[in-house]
Amino acid sequence: MGALIQRHRPFFLLFTGAGIALRVWFILGYAVVQGDSLIYGDIAKNWLLHGTYGLSTGNGVQPTYIRLPGYPAFLAVIFRLFGMEHYGAAMFTQMFVDMASCFLIAALAMRLCGSSRRARTQEDWHDAAGLSGFALAALCPFTANYVAAPLAETWSIFLTVLPLYLAGEAISHPEKPRWWWAAGVALGAGLMFRPDAGVLILVLGGWLLLRFAFSQARKQALMAGIAIALPVLLILGPWTLRNWRTMHRFEPLAPRYANDPGDFVPHGFNRWVKTWLVDFISVQQVYWKMDGEEVDITKLPERAFDSTAEREQTEKVLSEYNDSLSLSQQLDDRFAELARQRIHRHPFRYYVMLPIVRMADMWLRPRTEMLPIEPDWWNADDHTGESVVAQSYATLNALLLGAALWGCGKARLAGAGALLNLCLVFVLLRTAFLGSLENPEPRYTLEMYPVVLALAGIALIQVPQGRIIARENQTF
Repeated sequence: MGALIQRHRPFFLLFTGAGIALRVWFILGYAVVQGDSLIYGDIAKNWLLHGTYGLSTGNGVQPTYIRLPGYPAFLAVIFRLFGMEHYGAAMFTQMFVDMASCFLIAALAMRLCGSSRRARTQEDWHDAAGLSGFALAALCPFTANYVAAPLAETWSIFLTVLPLYLAGEAISHPEKPRWWWAAGVALGAGLMFRPDAGVLILVLGGWLLLRFAFSQARKQALMAGIAIALPVLLILGPWTLRNWRTMHRFEPLAPRYANDPGDFVPHGFNRWVKTWLVDFISVQQVYWKMDGEEVDITKLPERAFDSTAEREQTEKVLSEYNDSLSLSQQLDDRFAELARQRIHRHPFRYYVMLPIVRMADMWLRPRTEMLPIEPDWWNADDHTGESVVAQSYATLNALLLGAALWGCGKARLAGAGALLNLCLVFVLLRTAFLGSLENPEPRYTLEMYPVVLALAGIALIQVPQGRIIARENQTF
């Protein structure tokens, strides 16, 4: 990568400057500090001021484990250096983290190119892949937008593309186990920011297990597995021990529903929501309202009811909730019964169709959730300007995804093997996992965009002619 930068220094200066300008524009014009950002900030402040990893309450500070310690630790360092609640400094720091991800995406694109017979063609093609991948990453508004919010997404993107790149280096240089050790450290660090980073660990671990079982390189596979597992376990250890001693729970990551011991979890409501919710607007208008805010019954789509009788039953339950703005166990049980009936009537819809639609919504909808744009962007008559922006974002997103699919075919033609397979399995497995969630938020796909951008960069270049040999990444 260093040699590529030396050969094309003006190009990298130009697009680095453009990338920084784009991110500064988002920070100065569209910064968002609310919701989860304030939770992270509260934990960081209490960690600094009181030595307790916890949330502020009326009675002081209550220990918590609803968020992993990676991002609160980052904010704590920022607050210590620049002043308490200095979220602006966190955003500008994230800007440089995101630009570092752009360089890694360029390197990943080069690694995904495979090898050709002619060395000169190979060098030119790899250069072109790296340059186009870097340009797309630097100018991608979907990832750049998130540097303007104190959230874990920017770090999670970085700690996804980094282990992918390191795994590619390890596959290409099996004689150098240090690459696997470095990948293990990066994977463990990623888990400290978001628990779903474990998907990538499953992918790499599964690939090494297959190598151990079916290839001749069993010793290499075993040592690589140890090199990944040991750093991950060492990084998770202190957090797991803290949760056992403080929270009296074995929790190596964070609870599925971000609840502390003793907190009420509305499992019935969550299950009912999963019987009809497929789009982000319903997450905003219904899911996030529960509990504590009134739910507008008219915002429920027609698919939330299978009959007039069910509509009346559902409206009655929601009306009772709206009267108290509190979801009791009794009301939650009634949501659970509604869910049970709906699943019994249409199991295929619940277990197959709705997850597929949720996955499609997370991938294809306009990525404007961090912008001051109404979620019902399709109602152009109500907000014409916002709809134009949203439709432009949707078009750009579709073009990137289409280019990534085209680039995947080119990479395969050029001899990309194991690393490409790992990237594709990661995207497919993580997408399937996201389909199981009841809250389809577009930001959950951001960790897969390094793969999208790297492959889209390959799509923009010309595949070298001639028979491809030396498939250095081809293992399975």
